[in-house]
Amino acid sequence: MGIVELLGLAGSVSLLSGWRLYLTIFITGLAMRLQWISLPENLQILDALANPWVLGISAFGALAEFFADKIMWLDSIWDTIHTVIRPLGGALLALAVVDSGDPAWQVISFLLGGGAALMSHGAKAGARALVNTSPEPVSNAVVSTGEDIATGGLLVLAFTNPAAALIIASAVLILCIFLIYKGYRLWRKIVSSGS
Repeated sequence: MGIVELLGLAGSVSLLSGWRLYLTIFITGLAMRLQWISLPENLQILDALANPWVLGISAFGALAEFFADKIMWLDSIWDTIHTVIRPLGGALLALAVVDSGDPAWQVISFLLGGGAALMSHGAKAGARALVNTSPEPVSNAVVSTGEDIATGGLLVLAFTNPAAALIIASAVLILCIFLIYKGYRLWRKIVSSGS
């Protein structure tokens, strides 16, 4: 795997961890367990994701998140609890993808992976808080289901074509930054009009 493929895999997994950490870990571990993907020698640390205990716990977390994310306001509480967990998980997954013999790349990937997961988590949590203000209850489930499908699809793309996944992950990251910026401006507008 070349540097572009490694960046695509690390970037995609980190970014998706900000949306669905447990689902990302479960699908990656399951793909490894069923040998849908084979990792190069330098990524054998990720074999831990294929451990039956890790698969079981991540499946339970993914199932809990699936249902919590469909219920208005419970999804925002879930997101608040996971504000530290998702970025840390994304950082650790990115760290596992790089060469363990180069400490500089480890620190860089840890910081970039955590930052990407934090950005996607912030955009997701902010967008979901806005969706929760909608008077009809259907939009919450539709947005959540879209996130589930996007996470699964982008993971499959990251496994099969990491270079394309890097392009899409970069576009999604730019979209996340844009959403956070727009959310911040909307929040400032609401706060200033209320005072």
